[in-house]
Amino acid sequence: MHTWSTDQVDPKDRFDYWREVRAKGLFGVTAELEADRRRDFFGEFSLRKLGDAGLVELRASPYRVERRTGDIADAASDSLCIYQQLGGGGWFGGARLDEFAVRDGMFATSYSDLPYRTVPLHDDGFHLRIIKVPVANIVPPGAELGELVPRPVQDETALRTLLESCFRDLIESSDAIAAAGTAPTVHALAHIALIERGIMRPKSRLAQQALRTAHLSLARRLIRRHLARAALSPTLIAGLLGISVRHLHILFEGTEMSFSETVTALRLEQSRRLLREQPRQTIAEVAFACGFESLATFYRLFNASESMTPGDYRAQTA
Repeated sequence: MHTWSTDQVDPKDRFDYWREVRAKGLFGVTAELEADRRRDFFGEFSLRKLGDAGLVELRASPYRVERRTGDIADAASDSLCIYQQLGGGGWFGGARLDEFAVRDGMFATSYSDLPYRTVPLHDDGFHLRIIKVPVANIVPPGAELGELVPRPVQDETALRTLLESCFRDLIESSDAIAAAGTAPTVHALAHIALIERGIMRPKSRLAQQALRTAHLSLARRLIRRHLARAALSPTLIAGLLGISVRHLHILFEGTEMSFSETVTALRLEQSRRLLREQPRQTIAEVAFACGFESLATFYRLFNASESMTPGDYRAQTA
């Protein structure tokens, strides 16, 4: 991961450096700010490779951003951009798109090589993440992104939840995984965005593959969310996903573990963490906090996994 901030530049040169080197050179945009506010400017970003895609997290004090025709000619990207607003909010506008605002947590999508303007809505400035996916890797034959102007993802659509889950998987992945194993998730994220924008047919092969990957991602998150419930079942998770129980089991068939094995593995993982980090909790409290239906079941499964009792594990890792 590459990180940089304006703290590395003399205060009087910070905005000029950000504008000429970072804004134009890295992001391919024109940055503007009144001269009397430039000395107080602050900006930082991180850049992480996700295979051929890139993940940028940017935080900066307020300034104006514009992607102009000249910027596009100088720094064409030919990428699908998926944005997540973090904190505050932002305004988007331009000659070819309707004005809109994004608030904290919202997503937006666009094709990189189209003009737009944006400014933060509040004094806390910009804070957002952007995943840029090269078009060559994700656009189905015959599809065009030339009209994919920036537009927010609607909160009420089920696709928004699936998109968010894949996005979070990429954010939370380790550097080793990011370098080697994120391509399926990146492609699923991009294809979910294209389905939401009407570029990809939901029944197409690529779309169905993306939906399976995204549903599996969300299923694992829902399992973690409801792990403490002894009544956690395929019926519960399938209902939350809006799919059949049979479909849920099919999702896990292509993975290393079935649904029930996944639940058990996650419960054991959480129990190990609690045994290490919560010394005041009794073994029984740990077991029931992780959703095991009985203390005997917990001891049996823990012994099978660790070749020792929970008490011995706690003593060994104290």
